[in-house]
Amino acid sequence: MSFEFLGLSDELLRAVGDSGYTEPTPIQRQAIPTVLQGRDVLGVAQTGTGKTASFTLPMIDILAQGRARARMPRSLILEPTRELAVQVAENFEKYGKYHKLNMALLIGGMSFGEQDKVLAKGADVLIATPGRLLDQIERGKVMLSGCEILVIDEADRMLDMGFIPDIEKICNLLPPRRQTLLFSATMPPAIKRLADQFLKDPKQIEVARPATTNVSIAQSLIQLPERSKREVLRALLRSEDVNNAIIFCNRKRDVRTLHESLTRHGFKAGQLHGDMEQPERLAVLEKFRSGEIPILVASDVAARGLDIPGVSHVFNFDVPIHADDYVHRIGRTGRAGRSGIAITLATEEEAEYVAAVEKLIQQEIPRRPVPEGVTIKEGAASSRKRSERGAKKEAADKSASRSRRKTTAADKASDKAEAPRQEAKPAAAPDKAEPRSERSAERSRSRGRDERREDRRNRHSDRDRDEPVLGFGDNPPAFFLVAARDADTAADAGKDA
Repeated sequence: MSFEFLGLSDELLRAVGDSGYTEPTPIQRQAIPTVLQGRDVLGVAQTGTGKTASFTLPMIDILAQGRARARMPRSLILEPTRELAVQVAENFEKYGKYHKLNMALLIGGMSFGEQDKVLAKGADVLIATPGRLLDQIERGKVMLSGCEILVIDEADRMLDMGFIPDIEKICNLLPPRRQTLLFSATMPPAIKRLADQFLKDPKQIEVARPATTNVSIAQSLIQLPERSKREVLRALLRSEDVNNAIIFCNRKRDVRTLHESLTRHGFKAGQLHGDMEQPERLAVLEKFRSGEIPILVASDVAARGLDIPGVSHVFNFDVPIHADDYVHRIGRTGRAGRSGIAITLATEEEAEYVAAVEKLIQQEIPRRPVPEGVTIKEGAASSRKRSERGAKKEAADKSASRSRRKTTAADKASDKAEAPRQEAKPAAAPDKAEPRSERSAERSRSRGRDERREDRRNRHSDRDRDEPVLGFGDNPPAFFLVAARDADTAADAGKDA
């Protein structure tokens, strides 16, 4: 079946043909006609199957009729990450080049002023991340009362990133009569409840078992100690026929460390993580797309935001903590019908994460040996064990510190209790006196303070109580008597009159 049988306009078919696509993917064949009919859609498909085009193509044709108004977008697409939002915007530009549609992109890292200008002109399509959209709504720059189509893309990723409350808040601001499209690679119970809440009689489209991996991706796993990971990765990069590769780490600091290590060993690599500014991230992605840097070290911020058909390899330097992320990571390769290779490096401490991944994808990842020429550093402690030992040592140090503080407090209390008894004892003979310790010195200072306080009390008690009290007693201030003298003078004048 070709795109001509899906009911798309001639202008849209020309744009699709210019992009080099001739046959729709399974989810596109089922979703495009349903969206053109105006029905709600609940789409479940693995990454790399063409979900983005399955809703962008029919939306362009639907929005071709009508006119946008200032600050009132006609359609809204919610994306979990900036990179994925940019990817969807590129799809609209590519497929909508023969249509006159205005598009606005609301993502973090861009100035509010530029976004305000675009919104003021009116947007047929508004592509946004939930946080930035709510910021603009609170500023009064966006009103959703005229929105006709809502798309919630990568809904399971929205759930993982904690965006579901924001999604619910946004949906409550939309008009009740609208078309809603929800797409997700997996369908956990929370996403199913969200679909039941905001979709009306949707058509469910499922082209593959949830969380299955692409059969065109050759998966493998290497078991090794933690300290051998970098050396094995470098050997794989040199021995494998790598056109370009994405290497995934679990933490941002590991991304930076691995990027520096690869650069020191002569590899041309870039890094991508959440601490980078948006212009810098876009610049790195452009260099990766153009082939200027063939290796990209990334955190999961890029797992679902990259659509680069030529990625030949994906390396999991760390086994993902969330099993769903494995599917999306390796889905960066083997796109658009191509084959791909995904290699995971796993330590003994990551066995539980590997088991969770294999349970999710319902298959065992084939094991492979370490590349030849690599010396495995047996017995090397993993970073996880090192961190556990560091945490135990820190807890022991804190406990010892608390014990020392308690002992010091008990000693001080004992010193105070012994001080009166020491005063009652007769003074020892000079020839039998023991050397002064720190504790006896403290008791001497304490006795001196008590004697000085006693002298002050005695001086106050010996004061002559027959002396006049200054102040408001027998000797009041002079200004208190001014009014009284004036009153006496006036009284005497009245008597004389």
